[in-house]
Amino acid sequence: MSKLTPLLRRRPPAAPTLDPTVVLGALTSAVLVVDADNVVQYVNGAAEQLFASGVHYLVGQSATELLPVDSPILALVAQARDESIVVSEHGISVDTPKTGHRILTVQAAPMVELPGNVVLTLHEQSIALKIGAHQFSRNAARSVTAMAAMLAHEVKNPLSGIRGAAQLLEQSAGEEDRVLTRLIVDEADRIVALVDRMEVFSDKRPIERGPVNIHQVMEHVRRIAENGFGRHIRFVESYDPSLPPVFGNRDQLIQVFLNLVKNAAEAAPLENGEIVLSTAYQHGVRLALASSDARRHLPLVVTVQDNGPGIPDDLRPHMFDAFVTTKPSGTGLGLALVAKIVGDHGGIIEFDSQPRRTVFRVLLPMIQEGDES
Repeated sequence: MSKLTPLLRRRPPAAPTLDPTVVLGALTSAVLVVDADNVVQYVNGAAEQLFASGVHYLVGQSATELLPVDSPILALVAQARDESIVVSEHGISVDTPKTGHRILTVQAAPMVELPGNVVLTLHEQSIALKIGAHQFSRNAARSVTAMAAMLAHEVKNPLSGIRGAAQLLEQSAGEEDRVLTRLIVDEADRIVALVDRMEVFSDKRPIERGPVNIHQVMEHVRRIAENGFGRHIRFVESYDPSLPPVFGNRDQLIQVFLNLVKNAAEAAPLENGEIVLSTAYQHGVRLALASSDARRHLPLVVTVQDNGPGIPDDLRPHMFDAFVTTKPSGTGLGLALVAKIVGDHGGIIEFDSQPRRTVFRVLLPMIQEGDES
């Protein structure tokens, strides 16, 4: 027994002391603390992302400056404070210039140690909807890929035969019939050109990627727009200069954002048309890599926002489908190609739309150690 006594008296090692702010900062739900006057005393990183503002701006602001005065969230805060109970509510709609349209689950809890103070937790329900929309856009791009492969083999060969036959007929046809044979040749050429555009979807080669400065990409896109299709547009840039490089292909990213900016310019009004280009860093979004259990962090967010009339409700579920367009002369391949390129980069594209505020967000991976090799 004497040999066991020292072992019995040995104490377990002390648990490391955790900083509560570090724990709260790791949460994906927004956490705010408001005092008895509804002035914000604390926010975590997720709250900064939700309200698109930094901690130095948010702390000291009245909650009524961040939320509409008739917001149910403020009523929950008052109830938690007055009755000293924890209250929660699902499906609360928040729609402000900072947050955009979001559906939240909200919990308000009084702080016993600090009478009058209330802890607010805001969890976005629409994240699940965004993931579903991402899967929908990815599946749409895959369906276009299969269609492109089929068209390349089953359509182009018969078209070349039809075109050749029309050219032979043209040699012996009269003047009136030559108009018809020329029409056949022109229409065959037009269909072949469309199939050629779609063949990019069937290209399954891995893209060449490296570190890309996304702000140089956006600056290049803006200059093209301002000197062409976007001459009537006022561009507003709101960039985070501290962003790390994107792990991507520069030319393909230019194609993505040129498509999005062109669509925004065509949707914006001729008078007072405005496009806001912004970048930001956000935590917590990860996406499973294809054929792997690994998950890639997607912290880089690039946003293209216009003040047009918004996307029609019946069009929203099919935004990334091929041949879906509201333009009289459009082919409907632009957003399908955008979805494919973003998917090839391991990213996510999502959108929110309402009158005078349509936002497309592209979430991209940053460069990591070992990526360049």
